[in-house]
Amino acid sequence: MGETGAALSAAIKRLKEEREALILSHYYQRPEIQDIADFIGDSLELSRRAATTAAKVLVFCGVHFMAETAAILSPKKVVLIPDPNAGCPLAEMITPDALRARKAELHGAVVVAYVNTTAAVKAESDIVCTSANAARVVRSLPPEKHVLFVPDRNLGLYAAAQNPDRKIIFWEGYCPIHDQMRAEDILRAKQEHPAAEVIAHPECRPEVLALADKVASTSGMLRYAFESAAREFIVVTEEGLLHQLRRQNPEKKFHLASPRLVCPNMKRTTLDKVYRALRDLAPRVTVPENVRERAVQAVERMLALG
Repeated sequence: MGETGAALSAAIKRLKEEREALILSHYYQRPEIQDIADFIGDSLELSRRAATTAAKVLVFCGVHFMAETAAILSPKKVVLIPDPNAGCPLAEMITPDALRARKAELHGAVVVAYVNTTAAVKAESDIVCTSANAARVVRSLPPEKHVLFVPDRNLGLYAAAQNPDRKIIFWEGYCPIHDQMRAEDILRAKQEHPAAEVIAHPECRPEVLALADKVASTSGMLRYAFESAAREFIVVTEEGLLHQLRRQNPEKKFHLASPRLVCPNMKRTTLDKVYRALRDLAPRVTVPENVRERAVQAVERMLALG
């Protein structure tokens, strides 16, 4: 468009009102995307919020499975994703066919699917979980049942550590951004910032979580940093969260554990792409009704836990 960022933001605001739209941004998005959003949060938090609004159009600034989750919970609304190529490598590490085959081998295992999965994989699952409630979801299941935890092995291991009496089988998936962190990265950061507490996302490896003062979801990390008496933090998750951490805690210091903690897919969304999505009402994300009906059951089983 050739407009400045401020002019483009103003144009988006005008078009958003015309379209009766809501802009949703994940915490890992670029700062300028977070700044134009009506709501900022994690993927399920945003989808649940969107389902309760009167907006007719949802612009989901995140990756594809997140927009699908919004479409699952808001089937009558138009769901847009500014860049359809914004995928999630973790979600792509499992397919519905592969999951069906593994279920057949395990004869009756309960499938717990991390929300970071496609709608088709959710439809093949018994219950969904988030990074915040994975351990509680596992604990809620019949104790005599084996659990197949998909697709994030690190999150599954974290949930298993809090449920040592449960038999859990792990899918060998991982988030490339979080999984690349090693203990030496954290030890180096602690050496550079000896007064800082370490807050880490449970998609990290166990060796990294063992060095953290707090393990939490993105929303949980924000809450912990706000409530903690600590004045300095080493952050072990995607760098986009720093924008909200610093905004909510201007008197505190936040250090990214490694410059490698950047998700290129999350950064694909730009102001220009948001504008074009609102202007053209495209690209749209839809979920076939037969898939949506089964996927929403898995999500609702989780929501029923409170």
